[in-house]
Amino acid sequence: MKPPVERIEVPIKELRDLLTAAREKLGAEGYRKLKAAIDTLAYLTSLIEDQQTTIQKLRDLLVKPASTEKTDKVLEKAGLQKQAKNIANGKSLKKAKKGHGRNGAGAYPAARRVPVAHAALSSGDTCPKCLEGTLYGQREPGVLLRVTGRAPIEATIYELRKLRCGLCLEVFTAAAPPEAGEKKYDETSASMIALLKYGSGVPFYRLDTLQSNLGIPLPPSTQWGVVKERAERIRPAHEELIRQAAQGKVLYNDDTKARVLALRREQPETGDDRTGVFTSGIVATTEGWRAALYFTGRQHAGENLADVLRWRPTDLSPPIQMSDALSRNAPKRAGLKKILTAYCNAHGRRQFVEIAPSFQEQCRYVLESFRSVYHNDALAEEQRLSPEDRLRFHQEHSGPVLKELRQWMEAQFAEHKTEPNSGLGKAISYLLRHWLKLTLFLREPGTPLDANLVERALKRAILHRKNGLFYKTLNGAGVGDLFMSLIHTCELNGANPFEYLTELQRHSANLAERPAEWMPWNYRETLQRFTTAAAA
Repeated sequence: MKPPVERIEVPIKELRDLLTAAREKLGAEGYRKLKAAIDTLAYLTSLIEDQQTTIQKLRDLLVKPASTEKTDKVLEKAGLQKQAKNIANGKSLKKAKKGHGRNGAGAYPAARRVPVAHAALSSGDTCPKCLEGTLYGQREPGVLLRVTGRAPIEATIYELRKLRCGLCLEVFTAAAPPEAGEKKYDETSASMIALLKYGSGVPFYRLDTLQSNLGIPLPPSTQWGVVKERAERIRPAHEELIRQAAQGKVLYNDDTKARVLALRREQPETGDDRTGVFTSGIVATTEGWRAALYFTGRQHAGENLADVLRWRPTDLSPPIQMSDALSRNAPKRAGLKKILTAYCNAHGRRQFVEIAPSFQEQCRYVLESFRSVYHNDALAEEQRLSPEDRLRFHQEHSGPVLKELRQWMEAQFAEHKTEPNSGLGKAISYLLRHWLKLTLFLREPGTPLDANLVERALKRAILHRKNGLFYKTLNGAGVGDLFMSLIHTCELNGANPFEYLTELQRHSANLAERPAEWMPWNYRETLQRFTTAAAA
């Protein structure tokens, strides 16, 4: 029996004083380590005193989370050696990682291109070296890339010359050039502010500090006024995006916590005493385009998805809803059409990742089974199979793997090999309980394996929450949702969000009349028609 630990009440300040007194004896490295330990103890004390702190939050703080969930890394961390991969067709899909090394000129599609003619020679001249041949222009020019820095928001001061009559004192001011425009903050400035704030998570005050250091101040209140006014002008695009998303074949949804200061001071109006505030992410996909939507407020992701589906035409087939197994993600509303529900396999797999060190061999089998399924899905994507061909491919290669996995899991309980209340038992129970929805991709064409697409979309809202901390009002949250939806939809469809937001503002009148022609996946064709009509 261990002897009882002596309990001594020592204030954190006294510990810091003792550390300072012993600094010379500890040395630089010892002082640094002990100081970090005391700082951690102080932080833990503050967390424990907070009634909202959970055991999971403390565990996440003290235990370093896994940096990756890849099967090989998880098994290696659990103390297991790598085994030959159990993949049906044995093909490898290893590819070079993106984002490493230098970027060539092709990686700069928005860069300004300046054609430079040869100073002394031109096409048709005699070769200066052999003096006999004729020079011809090559199709591909030489490329010289130069990158310069400048302020995100630039300003130009037009000094208009003034002349005054010496007799009648009348003052004559020069007219502003056409390029000066009529607005102090033009469309490009609004697009850049919105892109930095809602696309990259740069708070208004931080952008103001940067701009002030560069000699072009931009107060936070001014930034908010600019994006608020422009949000109203381009709102028809957001409303149309919601209608388009309602027609998607697959709709992913999930939510994350949000902070809206005004809601913290108001009584909830939902009738169920709900006090939480969330940002819901919805990503709709169909052949040819993807749409991302964000909604911030007291509603959960399932309720927001139900609101979106109200716009779905009645003649369309039931959509596939992909999410994790939380009940709040289910769209519950009277009169809602049938929905095919699929659950995220990544969430089920993650439970085995977390317990791998404690149940090594069992988790190895489960993780390698999932690896085989994901490998098959990657092969189907690489071969660009149609939804129907992908379904048949999974039924042929992934179906037997998952059948064996289910039999193995059922045997764990039937043969009393696993305690149901253990970590392994709970992970297995989760898969068995939701098996039909986890394996919908084996029965319905086009069903994804997981909800990673919406998980990645929510990172934008999380980045904003991390840097900007909160919205002040629901109106501010609505502006943020609008810009985040349009910006991330541009990214999903390979469009330039800065260019897109700018063109929406410049053509706001036509946008209000024909919003369906100004979606991120088709606005370039609309612009081309405008250009052709102007040229004619």
